[in-house]
Amino acid sequence: MASQANPSEKPTMLTYIEQTPAQLKLNVERSEELTAELVDLYAQKPCHSIWIVACGSSSNGSQCARYFMMKYLQREVKIVSPATFIYGEHDLHEDDFVFVISQSGCSTNSIEALDELRKLGITAIGLTGNVDSDFKDHADLVVDYGVGEETVSYVTKGVATLAQFLMLFAIEAGARTGIVSPEQRAELLNEMADAPRRHEIVQQETWDLYKRHQADFTSMTVVNHCGFLQGYGIACEGALKFGETIQIPSFAYEGEEWIHGPNLQLTPNYTVVCVDHLTEGADRIVDIYLAARTVTDHAFIVTNSERVDDDHAIRLPFEIKEPLMMPLYVLPFYQIIAHQATTDLHRWEKHPLFEERFRKAISTKTDAIDQIMPN
Repeated sequence: MASQANPSEKPTMLTYIEQTPAQLKLNVERSEELTAELVDLYAQKPCHSIWIVACGSSSNGSQCARYFMMKYLQREVKIVSPATFIYGEHDLHEDDFVFVISQSGCSTNSIEALDELRKLGITAIGLTGNVDSDFKDHADLVVDYGVGEETVSYVTKGVATLAQFLMLFAIEAGARTGIVSPEQRAELLNEMADAPRRHEIVQQETWDLYKRHQADFTSMTVVNHCGFLQGYGIACEGALKFGETIQIPSFAYEGEEWIHGPNLQLTPNYTVVCVDHLTEGADRIVDIYLAARTVTDHAFIVTNSERVDDDHAIRLPFEIKEPLMMPLYVLPFYQIIAHQATTDLHRWEKHPLFEERFRKAISTKTDAIDQIMPN
């Protein structure tokens, strides 16, 4: 079950999943240039902590990169939603470094967060995939984080490239401020240069898994996603993608959080997906997966653990030196399943009342979104 995309047809989620490796390759090759504006601003003075203001897939992409950033910048990284930031959680230290993210540059709450930064007398930095969007009228600095083109609102390429940009920013800013040595920088960029190949391998591994378990993936009723650290970031994006495309209840939990309450609803009809972070504590997520399998056969895991059978696992058959980079090539696991299950179930259309009422009752994007993401 290889590529299903047809280049002559209107772009789909799958179109951009398959384009992601080429964009990741381009971005790592121009790492210094891509991140220069943000690195220049960051390096002007010592930073106390980093605030990322984002929601949806932008928040999930940031969560995927958070622990990488903390490791290589040696700073706390805080992720807060735009509404929470606006309504009260903006008690910033004078040396905090803050930026707002919206791939489309049309998210109304992100635009309001930029306006709030200006009210606070703080440089309003906007990271986006569309520098000519509405962001340009509300930010003091607009930074293109290297998405390329993506016209489908169920973003895939944008999540991976955001996580990559934040990691590249950490590498280059760490190198500029002396935290990352030239040797470390070279090693990290060298491993990241292999991410496109790994992404393609995971794509194929996922198609193989989907073919084996098509009945499972097209019969899901409720899905719980579990992980730790960067695995939790991947799980968050997986939960969002399953929910917004397949249109089923889909929830992400930090692994210990899940087994302290939400697991009590587990039945043989539930689906559980675990993402192994491959570092300290990784045995615990495998334990959680194996425990879930005692109740439901609809459990799957991304792991290289020998304790897990191959039939329900996505393997990562390559040398991984820095597991915190995993999101760059593990995200297609969720993206492909979301796309193909939605296609097989004919669920791309929403409930008529949602289309007729909810969209008219409240908006999350400016009118420019119809030109930026028409699909």
